[in-house]
Amino acid sequence: MLENLSVVLFGTKFPENVGSTARAMTNMNCENLELVRPNSWDMQKAFPLATAKGRDIVEKAGMHDDLESALAGHAKIYGTTARTGGWRTGVMTPATAAPLMVEQLRAGEKVAVVFGPEDRGLSNDETQLCSHLITIPTSYENSSLNLAQAVLIILYECFKSALDKPFTPAGQPSERSTSFEEQEILANNLQETLLAIDFLKADNPDYWMLPVRRFMSRINLKRNEFNLLMGICRQVKWIASVARKK
Repeated sequence: MLENLSVVLFGTKFPENVGSTARAMTNMNCENLELVRPNSWDMQKAFPLATAKGRDIVEKAGMHDDLESALAGHAKIYGTTARTGGWRTGVMTPATAAPLMVEQLRAGEKVAVVFGPEDRGLSNDETQLCSHLITIPTSYENSSLNLAQAVLIILYECFKSALDKPFTPAGQPSERSTSFEEQEILANNLQETLLAIDFLKADNPDYWMLPVRRFMSRINLKRNEFNLLMGICRQVKWIASVARKK
């Protein structure tokens, strides 16, 4: 899904953060990691934070001496920044950038998203290599994000945008909407139920049922909800029939 998307970490200070980033990448099905001059690089320190699933990403990560070589072959470059204003204009949020990134990925282009050192981020010179800039909205009082958190937020938005249909948790099939026929069955059943408890006037029930029908038309009723309401109607009509016999 995100096969042509690369995460580029420039000047990362702690190998543990590289490991955490790799772990976040596995969650969003992104496998391309490029490292540019990581400080105090120690793969063994990265592995525990990467966990078993992210270890392969760490092992296969590209190693580069400069940012230009890490970005070679990529058509679009997205730099991340916590600083805005000045000449850093047109900065997008992850939510607005992700659809554009996914559109470019689907067109077969290779896309890179660049993250700077944990303590200072990307410099002006480094962001000049980027075609777009992304900032993650945070509270003004605390705008600092852990590197892996920032990577996860941006990849999450890309993952969402790349889905062909709404995400459904594993083991939980999506519930279909009711058909026109089912909606009519329910509406008629509701009308009978409301008549049974004297909620609707018997002289012209179809007319007095109109507000109920309009209300129901605004609801995207699912099949399980249809079954629930049908069951309620059945029980209410039974109680009404018992009451009339007394």
